[in-house]
Amino acid sequence: MARQRRPYAILSWTLSVLSVIAAGAWAAELGRAGSSATLRADTMVTAGQTGLLVFAASSLGDALDEANRAFTARTGVHVTASYAASSVLAKQIEAGALVDAFFSADVSWIDYLDQRGYLKRGSRRDLLGNELVLIAPADSTLKLAIAPGFDLATALGGGRLALADPDAVPAGAYARAALTSLGVWGQLSARLARGENVRTALAYVARGEAPLGIVYRTDARAEKRVRVVAVFPADSHPPIVYPMALTVSARPEAARLADFLASEAGQQVFRRYGFTPPPRAPEVR
Repeated sequence: MARQRRPYAILSWTLSVLSVIAAGAWAAELGRAGSSATLRADTMVTAGQTGLLVFAASSLGDALDEANRAFTARTGVHVTASYAASSVLAKQIEAGALVDAFFSADVSWIDYLDQRGYLKRGSRRDLLGNELVLIAPADSTLKLAIAPGFDLATALGGGRLALADPDAVPAGAYARAALTSLGVWGQLSARLARGENVRTALAYVARGEAPLGIVYRTDARAEKRVRVVAVFPADSHPPIVYPMALTVSARPEAARLADFLASEAGQQVFRRYGFTPPPRAPEVR
């Protein structure tokens, strides 16, 4: 399946949020939490007075927090990360948020910003990969093999399938692509519990609000209240790639951070959380 290059549709609420939240919300949040805090709100923010500010996909949270701490220990340069859906973060950068780097969960939102001139040329690199999995609450006894035409609709019973919003969030878009290629999307598209990001979808299943969900393997590993039922075949969806790029307003220290995250020391941190190396592009023959 060819890699999807066009950005997915943007939810209308994203635009309304961007129009009403002022940059002062960032300063207020820093004042309450301290300049070392990691922010996880879907709000528009601007760069802090000291250190680096990175916008990153929600699924990166725990691993990137640890990698950032390791970078700070080595260099003395502090890093603040703000996590949300890649789509939300990209639109915030487009709307004027002053950040040093963008770490996306797919290539389409990096492409989106690159094509509009918001990213520093030559700074983009693919850093990580991941897997897509079907999850259930930890006490579930469900057994289900993923194959073309598999009966996921019956497995849901009277419940809904939790996934990140497929119209805006990379994890949801990967899930929709996988279910479409397996021939079951039509049975499920009206039975979704849509989350604003992949961690929200994970929480629906962890809290028992949805009997099944589709998330990244790294998210499933981070939540003890869920278990992996099955792994989606890699060829059922576009390759899962986490690219990172510096913005045109990035400070010099941002390049050092990108180098560290791509280094063996940085990659070791991500591997401990279940991330894989980025998939290689197919050879042209």
